[in-house]
Amino acid sequence: MEDRYGREIDYMRISITDHCNLKCHYCMPDEIAFLSGQEMLTDEEIVCICRAAVKTGIRKFKITGGEPLVRLGCAELIGEIKRLPGVEQVTLTTNGVLLEEWLPLLLENGLDAVNVSLDTLCEDVYEKVTTKRELPAVLKGIHAAVEAGIPVKINCVLQKDVNDSEWESLIHLAKEQPVDVRFIEMMPIGYGKRCQSVSNIEVLERLRCCYPQMTLDTRIHGNGPAIYYRIPGYQGSIGFISAIHGKFCCHCNRIRLTARGELKPCLCYGDGIDLRKILQSSANVEQKLQDAMHRAVWQKPEAHCFETPEEITEFRKMIQIGG
Repeated sequence: MEDRYGREIDYMRISITDHCNLKCHYCMPDEIAFLSGQEMLTDEEIVCICRAAVKTGIRKFKITGGEPLVRLGCAELIGEIKRLPGVEQVTLTTNGVLLEEWLPLLLENGLDAVNVSLDTLCEDVYEKVTTKRELPAVLKGIHAAVEAGIPVKINCVLQKDVNDSEWESLIHLAKEQPVDVRFIEMMPIGYGKRCQSVSNIEVLERLRCCYPQMTLDTRIHGNGPAIYYRIPGYQGSIGFISAIHGKFCCHCNRIRLTARGELKPCLCYGDGIDLRKILQSSANVEQKLQDAMHRAVWQKPEAHCFETPEEITEFRKMIQIGG
C-alpha cells in the first residue's frame, strides 16, 4: 500500500493498552485517567483490524502500550495476529519488567523480536526516571530473551542532567551481549515537551572520539528508521533514531493504532480515523476497515514538524497514543 508520496506503508504499531507498571517522568508523571476495559479494543476487534490491514498491504506489526505485558492475554493476542495469513512478523516493545515471566508464552505464540526500553544501568537513576526499583527484573528479562535466541534491541532516551552520562555504560550491553543499543531523541509529544533532550549528533560525536574505528553498519536490523554503527569487538550494534536532528520521514513506512481504536497516519498530528465506530457497524465491516486504512494512508503527511513544536497538533500524552 503506497501513500501519495510513494512510500510503501507495510508496518502497523498497535497500542493494546495505555496502562503501565512504571511511571516514567517523561511519559506520565502526573495522575491520568486510564482507559477502562470497555473503552479499549477487545482482542477480537484488534485481530479483525489486523486481518483487514493485511489485505491492504500491512505485513509487520509491533505491539506496544503503555506496557503491553500488563494486558492479560497479550501473548495469546500476539499468536492470533501472527497466525493471520500474510503476516510476516510480530514484535513487541516493553519496559522489560515482566519480560522474563512471560517470555516462554510469548515465544510459544511466535514472537519474532523484542525492544526493551531502558534509560540507565544505575539503580538510583532508574528509580528517579521510573519511580520504581525494577532494574534487576529488566536485566533478567533482557538476558532471558538473548538466551532464547530472538533479536533484542535496547531503546534509550537520554535527558540532560538526568541520564546524559549513561550512554557509555549502556553501549557496553552491546559489547557483552548480541543486542543493539539505540538512542532515541526525545519527541516533543505530551510530557516530552517538558524535558531537555540530548541530541544524537552529540552522542555520535562522543562515540567517534572514543571509538575512532567505529564504522557504519548497513545491515537491516528491523523495520524502523535507526542508523546503525559497529564498534570493533562488540557483539551488537549502536543505533540512532533521530526524530529531531535526522528527519527520516521520507522513509516512513508506518501507521499507528491507539488502544481506543484510532488509526493515526502520523505521530505528530492529531488527525486520525475512528476504527471502533466501523467495528460497531452492522455490515461490510472488513471492507469498511480496508477503505478507512487506505484513507488514513492517503492522508499521511509528507513529514512531521517536531522541529517546530508550535505546529504540532497532537496534544495527547504519548501513553495515550502508543509508544
